[in-house]
Amino acid sequence: MSRPLALVTGVGRTVGIGAAVARRLADSGWDLVVTHWTPYDLRMEWGVERGATEAILRDLADRGATAEAVEADLADPEAPALVFEAAERHLGRPVTALVLCHCESVDSGLLDTTVESFDRHFAVNARASWLLIREYGRRFTGAPGTGRIVALTSDHTVGNLPYGASKGALDRITLAAARELAHLGVTANVVNPGPVDTGWMSEELREEIVRKTPLGRLGTARDAAHLVGFLCSPEGQWVNGQLLTGNGGLV
Repeated sequence: MSRPLALVTGVGRTVGIGAAVARRLADSGWDLVVTHWTPYDLRMEWGVERGATEAILRDLADRGATAEAVEADLADPEAPALVFEAAERHLGRPVTALVLCHCESVDSGLLDTTVESFDRHFAVNARASWLLIREYGRRFTGAPGTGRIVALTSDHTVGNLPYGASKGALDRITLAAARELAHLGVTANVVNPGPVDTGWMSEELREEIVRKTPLGRLGTARDAAHLVGFLCSPEGQWVNGQLLTGNGGLV
């Protein structure tokens, strides 16, 4: 009960950024509630990773964390409140850190994006993020300076219009929280990790990114997790209201 509780969304695959963030926080002394949504993975080309949730929870337990998983369709406007209720019920205390790693991401451009896809991207990436942050602000009872909100974003819009546009909205919502939740002593920041290879990249894309990165390597989920872990740490308290890019200097 002395460990703070983090709610991390979008933890459905062992190789994903969400899972890496959860592992990093577990190593730093946090307990966790993680969310996932299996029907999303079923729609994507990589499919569902069987047993991923159980494997992630075992890994977090091995790192000393008490962890629970909640399956939630964040396109449902009722889901954010239900997720917080489940987190408090399972772990018996309020959430101290909220880390938003979930997303809807289906490639399409200006001319071929459908209204249905556009609306779903904004429902999941922007509206759900706002509702989760709002629920967090309403429920937060921690000491001033202990609360953390971190959201994962992207600036990729060309050929990826609804994803990039909805992530831009996510940026503004999260940065507003840095001011509007100032009376709670909560920090709110956005992290753009750049292109991170979690199994979705083609070989051609990998080679292109390596050429454009001064360090000559791809970004990893662990790279992003280290930055999120710092922002959630006591040392990260002074960083607030920022959009931080951690992409290795990608041109």
